[in-house]
Formats: sequence, structure tokens, C-alpha cells
Amino acid sequence: MSVTESVDAGVEAGLRKIAPRVRPGASAIAALERLSGGATQEIWRFDVGDGDAADSYILRRAPGGTRITEGVGLEIEAQLMAAAARVGVPVAPVAHILAPEDGLGRGFVMGFVAGETLGGRIVKSPDLAAARERLAAQCGTMLARLHRIPAGDFPTLTRDTPAELVERWRAAYRDTAIRRPVFDLAFRWLADHAPPPPAAPKLVHGDFRNGNLMIGDDGIRAVLDWELAHIGDPIEDLGWLCVNSWRFGRIDLPVGGFGRREELFAAYEAESGAPLDRAAAHWWEVYGTIRWGTICARSIAAYRDGDATMERAMIARRTSETEIDLLRLIASERL
Repeated sequence: MSVTESVDAGVEAGLRKIAPRVRPGASAIAALERLSGGATQEIWRFDVGDGDAADSYILRRAPGGTRITEGVGLEIEAQLMAAAARVGVPVAPVAHILAPEDGLGRGFVMGFVAGETLGGRIVKSPDLAAARERLAAQCGTMLARLHRIPAGDFPTLTRDTPAELVERWRAAYRDTAIRRPVFDLAFRWLADHAPPPPAAPKLVHGDFRNGNLMIGDDGIRAVLDWELAHIGDPIEDLGWLCVNSWRFGRIDLPVGGFGRREELFAAYEAESGAPLDRAAAHWWEVYGTIRWGTICARSIAAYRDGDATMERAMIARRTSETEIDLLRLIASERL
């Protein structure tokens, strides 16, 4: 038996064991399939049935079941998703959080939600044309609801001020081998214009963007990938959503390649009941751009140090795109 066959057999045996906990009365699992999605975690799809009918589920598991990766931890992710559902944010329903006795390692099982997650298809598919008309406003509404999740319910999440985040990413940039004048300029601009720490820090998703949203013809069906959640300034989520890299070629539509900033901001204000600081949103868009640019720049070293994958190489070469974006953003108050 190959290593892959052994892993598949182990996962299948573990899922068969927990099937009754995932769906009461279930007697079997079927159609187990390892999916290609998921940059840091394993993603498996499977069906759970009782002889007459079956429902589809997703297992989100740590690599190998035990390997620790960056992020809040899979157990916290599941708790965040449950909290999001309580405030009206669409998420895949959490069916079971893995326990040591399950034999599957760390992770959780959630219901399968049908839809599209590939950003390029979301901004171009004719089948999603009607959905795109309302996605920006839906994002604003969902983010305002998400930011109502009580931050105190998650005491283990990191807390950082805007200035501290700038210095953290500046240090990460300085660890790279190549000096980039545009990055130096951007970090200086961010430090000079940093907003004050929020008076009431909120839960921040940390990666709310096109590509981490499950989209159907009715709009947003689920908010995905909560592993970068933290406590801070909620406007960070709005700035990240508008970063040019998440527009997938539709640079004329700043919100995810499908909408305009004012649609996003107006919906956020309507749902939150408070005005949104446009200057702060612009600052967070610049911050999001340098954050992604630094991740791209660091991918060069990762590629040379053993992660010589096509994905890693493609991310590394996108560093120059973020330099252009930064110059455009800094040159104007808002684009």
C-alpha cells in the first residue's frame, strides 16, 4: 500500500467512526475525495448516509492530522464559524469538531455548501452576472455583522494596533534579500499616517476577500477561511477586500473585482449604524497591499529553500504588481 493509499484509508476509517456524530443515525460514508483547495490545511469531501439518503460534508484537517500551521487553530476556526452564524453571517454549518479519540487528528467537519470560490470565475462567469450586481453591498452587510461577534469570546486571538502591524510587516520585509524602494516608501507612508488604535477593538476576519467567499447565483453563500482572525480595527477587513490583487483583472471594480467602494461602504454603514472613516479605509487598503506584497517577496526565499512549486513561483513574481499598486494608492487620496 502506498503512502497516499494509507492516508486515504486512515481518513476513511476515522470518518466512518464519527459518521453517527456528524449525522445522527448515519451508518456509512461514501464518495471520499481529497480536494485540491486549501493552501494550509487538508480538505476532504465525503457523503454521510443512512441507507436511504446521503448528505455531503467537508473535513478541514491539519496537514497529516497533526502538523501545526500558522493561524488561530482549527478548533478556534470552528468556534468562530459558529459565532458568525449566530450574528447572521453565512457559513458552512459546523457538524463536528474532532476529538483525540476520533483518530483523525485536529480539524472539524462542516456541511458542504455548493458554489464558486475561484476569483477569476466569480468576476467573469456569465452565470454569476446577476449576483455580481449585489456582491459589494452583501460584503458590506456581512462585514458589519461579523464585526458584532463579541471579541471577548475569543481571548486567545492576537491583538495589534495599526502601528504595531506596520512594524511587524516591515520587519518581515527586511528579512527578505532584495531591497525595494517602493516598499520602503510605503512603510514610511503607513507609519506617518497610521490611524490611532480603535477605541473598541473588534473581531477581524483577516482574510475576507474574493477567493474566500462561496458565491452562487444568489450571492454570498458562505464566508470561508477564518484562520487569520484576530482582534483589532474592523476597517482592516474592508481595506483588504479592496486590494487590487483580489480583483482578478477587473481593476476598474475595486471591491473584489465585482463592485465599487461606495456600495461596500454604504451597506456597511447601514448595517452597523455608524459612519465609516473613508481615510482610514484608504490607509488599510495601502496596508493590505504592502502586506500581500511582502508575502509575495518572501515567497522567493521559500521557493529557493525547498518549496519549489509552481504556485510559490507565481506568487513570488507578483511582487512587482504590488509595487505598481502601492504607487497608485499613495499618489492619490483615493482611487
